[in-house]
Amino acid sequence: MVRGKTQMRRIENATSRQVTFSKRRNGLLKKAYELSVLCDAEVSLIVFSPRGKLYEFASSDMQETIDRFRKHVKDTQIKKKPNDENMQQLKIEAANMTKKIEHLEVSKKKLLGEGLASCNLEELTEIEKQLEKSVSSVKLRRDQFYKEAQAKFEENEKIRQAENKMLREKLAKLGSLASKEGEENVNRREESTPVSYVETDLFIGLPEMRKKRFLPTNSTVIPNGKCHC
Repeated sequence: MVRGKTQMRRIENATSRQVTFSKRRNGLLKKAYELSVLCDAEVSLIVFSPRGKLYEFASSDMQETIDRFRKHVKDTQIKKKPNDENMQQLKIEAANMTKKIEHLEVSKKKLLGEGLASCNLEELTEIEKQLEKSVSSVKLRRDQFYKEAQAKFEENEKIRQAENKMLREKLAKLGSLASKEGEENVNRREESTPVSYVETDLFIGLPEMRKKRFLPTNSTVIPNGKCHC
């Protein structure tokens, strides 16, 4: 027997309505469980019976799911339609920022010497005080910069002097070692070289007559080479 299509309207019979509720409720809970397992979805289901009895299913913690749902709804509402009060506050803040920017621009021009025709004596005096204060600040910063530069220069000068002193000491040591080494080389050459005497006097005659270079004053030289004293 073919089952007819159920009409989507309230069941008038209370017994039939209760039976249908029990069957459809169990089927709904089963589908929710299958959806959470098959699709790894976070599913929560809340059902109240006509008599007010609660039936629920949650694949995770029910309260966490509810909090997540509320936060999602709140964020979605804020994105879709901003709060009128927030919009009004933003407009006021934007207007205040615009006024501050305009005031700063005017003050900047006056400090640069522009647009002074509309200023009275009190405003001009105030501008003068601001400029004097600015000049004082600039001078203090300049003096501080000079002091820092001078201190750095002196520190570098001390470092250079220390390096020069160290280099001079090294050069002095190297010079002393070189002088000492030179003297030792000269002494070694003198000790290794034999002493020889060279006759520098001029002598004319036979070699065997060189021993008789110096003759007495009363001696006589005979042509045959013999000497008579």
